[in-house]
Amino acid sequence: MNSAPVLHIRHLRRSYVTGEGKIDVLKGANLTVAPGEIVGLIGPSGSGKSSLLHAAGLLERPTGGEIVVEGRDCADLSDAERTQIRLRTIGFVYQFHHLLPEFSASENITLPALIAGESVAEARTRARDLLEWMGLGERLNHRPGQLSGGEQQRVAVARALVNRPRLLLADEPTGNLDPETSGALFKILHKLVRATGVAALVATHNLEMAAHMDRVLALKDGRLVAHH
Repeated sequence: MNSAPVLHIRHLRRSYVTGEGKIDVLKGANLTVAPGEIVGLIGPSGSGKSSLLHAAGLLERPTGGEIVVEGRDCADLSDAERTQIRLRTIGFVYQFHHLLPEFSASENITLPALIAGESVAEARTRARDLLEWMGLGERLNHRPGQLSGGEQQRVAVARALVNRPRLLLADEPTGNLDPETSGALFKILHKLVRATGVAALVATHNLEMAAHMDRVLALKDGRLVAHH
Protein backbone atom coordinates (compact mmCIF):
# COMPACT_ATOMS: atom_id res chain seq x y z
CA MET A 1 0.00 0.00 0.00
CA ASN A 2 1.22 3.46 -0.84
CA SER A 3 2.26 5.11 2.43
CA ALA A 4 2.64 8.67 1.08
CA PRO A 5 0.37 10.99 3.09
CA VAL A 6 -3.15 11.39 1.75
CA LEU A 7 -3.39 14.75 3.55
CA HIS A 8 -0.47 17.10 4.10
CA ILE A 9 -1.10 20.47 5.76
CA ARG A 10 1.74 22.95 6.07
CA HIS A 11 1.77 26.22 8.03
CA LEU A 12 -2.02 26.54 7.91
CA ARG A 13 -3.34 29.91 9.01
CA ARG A 14 -6.96 30.96 9.41
CA SER A 15 -8.12 34.37 10.58
CA TYR A 16 -11.62 35.78 10.96
CA VAL A 17 -12.61 39.42 11.08
CA THR A 18 -15.26 40.23 13.68
CA GLY A 19 -16.73 43.37 15.18
CA GLU A 20 -13.96 43.23 17.79
CA GLY A 21 -11.21 42.96 15.15
CA LYS A 22 -9.19 40.12 13.67
CA ILE A 23 -9.08 36.74 15.41
CA ASP A 24 -6.27 34.33 14.49
CA VAL A 25 -7.63 30.84 15.02
CA LEU A 26 -4.95 28.79 13.24
CA LYS A 27 -1.40 30.13 13.41
CA GLY A 28 0.72 27.71 11.41
CA ALA A 29 -0.74 24.24 11.93
CA ASN A 30 1.14 21.28 10.39
CA LEU A 31 -0.32 17.82 9.87
CA THR A 32 0.00 14.64 7.80
CA VAL A 33 -2.38 11.69 7.67
CA ALA A 34 -1.31 8.44 5.99
CA PRO A 35 -3.49 5.77 4.34
CA GLY A 36 -5.19 3.50 6.88
CA GLU A 37 -4.36 5.83 9.78
CA ILE A 38 -6.79 7.36 12.26
CA VAL A 39 -5.57 10.66 13.69
CA GLY A 40 -7.48 12.26 16.54
CA LEU A 41 -7.87 16.00 16.85
CA ILE A 42 -8.68 17.44 20.27
CA GLY A 43 -8.93 20.90 21.76
CA PRO A 44 -11.48 23.05 23.60
CA SER A 45 -14.42 24.61 21.80
CA GLY A 46 -13.24 27.58 19.76
CA SER A 47 -9.69 26.22 19.41
CA GLY A 48 -10.06 25.80 15.65
CA LYS A 49 -10.88 22.08 15.17
CA SER A 50 -13.79 22.77 12.81
CA SER A 51 -11.81 25.48 10.97
CA LEU A 52 -9.01 22.99 10.37
CA LEU A 53 -11.42 20.29 9.15
CA HIS A 54 -13.21 22.75 6.86
CA ALA A 55 -9.89 23.83 5.36
CA ALA A 56 -8.69 20.21 5.00
CA GLY A 57 -11.98 19.30 3.33
CA LEU A 58 -11.70 22.25 0.90
CA LEU A 59 -14.92 23.75 2.27
CA GLU A 60 -13.17 27.00 3.26
CA ARG A 61 -10.08 28.67 1.87
CA PRO A 62 -7.46 29.27 4.58
CA THR A 63 -5.78 32.62 5.16
CA GLY A 64 -2.40 31.07 4.40
CA GLY A 65 -0.46 27.82 4.18
CA GLU A 66 -0.70 24.73 1.98
CA ILE A 67 -3.23 21.91 1.78
CA VAL A 68 -2.06 18.95 -0.28
CA VAL A 69 -4.54 16.12 -0.93
CA GLU A 70 -3.18 12.97 -2.59
CA GLY A 71 -0.10 14.91 -3.70
CA ARG A 72 -2.12 17.74 -5.25
CA ASP A 73 -1.67 21.27 -3.92
CA CYS A 74 -5.19 22.65 -3.57
CA ALA A 75 -4.27 26.29 -2.87
CA ASP A 76 -4.95 27.72 -6.31
CA LEU A 77 -7.64 25.36 -7.55
CA SER A 78 -10.92 26.76 -8.84
CA ASP A 79 -14.14 26.17 -6.90
CA ALA A 80 -15.17 23.60 -9.53
CA GLU A 81 -11.91 21.67 -9.13
CA ARG A 82 -12.23 21.76 -5.34
CA THR A 83 -15.80 20.44 -5.62
CA GLN A 84 -14.61 17.51 -7.76
CA ILE A 85 -11.92 16.59 -5.20
CA ARG A 86 -14.48 16.80 -2.38
CA LEU A 87 -16.89 14.57 -4.27
CA ARG A 88 -14.39 11.89 -5.30
CA THR A 89 -11.62 11.99 -2.70
CA ILE A 90 -13.08 13.24 0.61
CA GLY A 91 -15.83 11.85 2.85
CA PHE A 92 -17.41 13.89 5.67
CA VAL A 93 -19.12 12.83 8.89
CA TYR A 94 -20.60 15.49 11.18
CA GLN A 95 -21.94 15.47 14.74
CA PHE A 96 -25.48 15.64 13.33
CA HIS A 97 -26.15 12.99 10.71
CA HIS A 98 -27.90 15.33 8.20
CA LEU A 99 -29.77 12.41 6.60
CA LEU A 100 -32.65 13.30 4.31
CA PRO A 101 -35.77 12.25 6.27
CA GLU A 102 -37.91 11.39 3.24
CA PHE A 103 -35.35 8.90 1.85
CA SER A 104 -34.51 5.40 3.07
CA ALA A 105 -31.11 4.49 4.53
CA SER A 106 -30.10 3.00 1.17
CA GLU A 107 -31.27 6.05 -0.79
CA ASN A 108 -29.39 8.43 1.52
CA ILE A 109 -26.20 6.49 0.83
CA THR A 110 -26.67 6.13 -2.94
CA LEU A 111 -27.26 9.84 -3.53
CA PRO A 112 -23.56 10.99 -3.43
CA ALA A 113 -22.62 8.03 -5.67
CA LEU A 114 -25.24 9.03 -8.25
CA ILE A 115 -24.01 12.65 -8.15
CA ALA A 116 -20.48 11.32 -8.80
CA GLY A 117 -21.72 9.49 -11.90
CA GLU A 118 -22.18 5.91 -10.66
CA SER A 119 -24.98 3.85 -12.20
CA VAL A 120 -28.07 3.27 -10.05
CA ALA A 121 -27.30 -0.47 -9.87
CA GLU A 122 -23.69 0.09 -8.75
CA ALA A 123 -24.71 2.74 -6.20
CA ARG A 124 -27.38 0.45 -4.71
CA THR A 125 -24.99 -2.49 -4.50
CA ARG A 126 -22.38 -0.32 -2.78
CA ALA A 127 -25.01 1.02 -0.33
CA ARG A 128 -26.15 -2.50 0.52
CA ASP A 129 -22.57 -3.70 1.06
CA LEU A 130 -21.78 -0.75 3.33
CA LEU A 131 -24.98 -1.18 5.36
CA GLU A 132 -24.18 -4.86 5.84
CA TRP A 133 -20.66 -3.86 6.99
CA MET A 134 -22.32 -1.53 9.48
CA GLY A 135 -24.61 -4.27 10.78
CA LEU A 136 -27.62 -2.58 9.20
CA GLY A 137 -28.38 -5.04 6.39
CA GLU A 138 -31.96 -5.35 7.65
CA ARG A 139 -32.44 -1.57 7.66
CA LEU A 140 -31.96 -0.82 3.95
CA ASN A 141 -35.48 0.51 3.44
CA HIS A 142 -35.95 2.20 6.81
CA ARG A 143 -36.15 5.98 6.88
CA PRO A 144 -34.02 7.93 9.38
CA GLY A 145 -37.02 8.44 11.69
CA GLN A 146 -37.28 4.65 12.05
CA LEU A 147 -33.64 4.30 13.14
CA SER A 148 -31.95 4.90 16.50
CA GLY A 149 -29.41 7.70 16.88
CA GLY A 150 -26.51 5.26 16.61
CA GLU A 151 -28.01 3.63 13.52
CA GLN A 152 -28.53 7.02 11.87
CA GLN A 153 -24.89 7.91 12.48
CA ARG A 154 -23.76 4.58 11.02
CA VAL A 155 -25.76 5.38 7.88
CA ALA A 156 -24.01 8.79 7.79
CA VAL A 157 -20.61 7.04 7.96
CA ALA A 158 -21.64 4.69 5.13
CA ARG A 159 -22.76 7.69 3.06
CA ALA A 160 -19.35 9.34 3.63
CA LEU A 161 -17.61 6.19 2.34
CA VAL A 162 -19.82 5.37 -0.65
CA ASN A 163 -17.54 7.11 -3.19
CA ARG A 164 -14.47 5.28 -1.85
CA PRO A 165 -12.78 8.46 -0.59
CA ARG A 166 -9.09 8.49 0.23
CA LEU A 167 -9.65 10.95 3.11
CA LEU A 168 -12.35 10.75 5.80
CA LEU A 169 -12.97 13.85 7.93
CA ALA A 170 -15.17 13.48 11.00
CA ASP A 171 -16.24 16.37 13.24
CA GLU A 172 -17.41 15.05 16.64
CA PRO A 173 -19.01 11.97 15.00
CA THR A 174 -20.10 10.52 18.37
CA GLY A 175 -20.92 13.86 20.02
CA ASN A 176 -24.66 13.11 20.24
CA LEU A 177 -24.38 9.46 21.27
CA ASP A 178 -24.22 7.73 24.65
CA PRO A 179 -20.88 6.09 25.64
CA GLU A 180 -21.88 2.55 24.65
CA THR A 181 -23.21 3.61 21.23
CA SER A 182 -20.15 5.84 20.73
CA GLY A 183 -17.83 2.91 21.43
CA ALA A 184 -19.70 0.66 18.98
CA LEU A 185 -19.58 3.30 16.24
CA PHE A 186 -15.87 3.90 16.75
CA LYS A 187 -15.11 0.17 16.51
CA ILE A 188 -16.92 0.05 13.16
CA LEU A 189 -15.10 3.17 11.99
CA HIS A 190 -11.75 1.71 13.07
CA LYS A 191 -12.42 -1.54 11.18
CA LEU A 192 -13.48 0.34 8.04
CA VAL A 193 -10.38 2.57 8.06
CA ARG A 194 -8.13 -0.48 8.32
CA ALA A 195 -10.04 -2.43 5.66
CA THR A 196 -10.30 0.37 3.09
CA GLY A 197 -6.98 2.17 3.70
CA VAL A 198 -8.78 5.52 3.94
CA ALA A 199 -6.90 8.22 5.91
CA ALA A 200 -9.09 9.47 8.77
CA LEU A 201 -8.92 12.72 10.75
CA VAL A 202 -11.40 12.72 13.64
CA ALA A 203 -12.14 15.74 15.84
CA THR A 204 -13.51 14.65 19.20
CA HIS A 205 -14.07 15.72 22.80
CA ASN A 206 -14.04 12.05 23.80
CA LEU A 207 -10.58 11.39 25.25
CA GLU A 208 -11.41 7.73 25.88
CA MET A 209 -12.13 7.28 22.18
CA ALA A 210 -9.06 9.34 21.24
CA ALA A 211 -6.90 6.91 23.24
CA HIS A 212 -7.67 4.18 20.67
CA MET A 213 -6.51 6.23 17.69
CA ASP A 214 -3.08 5.89 16.08
CA ARG A 215 -2.06 9.42 17.04
CA VAL A 216 -3.74 12.31 18.81
CA LEU A 217 -2.95 15.95 18.11
CA ALA A 218 -4.11 18.84 20.27
CA LEU A 219 -4.78 22.35 19.01
CA LYS A 220 -3.03 24.79 21.32
CA ASP A 221 -2.75 28.47 20.53
CA GLY A 222 -3.44 27.85 16.85
CA ARG A 223 -0.85 25.10 16.39
CA LEU A 224 -0.94 21.31 16.51
CA VAL A 225 1.06 19.48 19.17
CA ALA A 226 1.29 15.76 19.95
CA HIS A 227 -1.02 14.71 22.80
CA HIS A 228 0.27 11.93 25.07
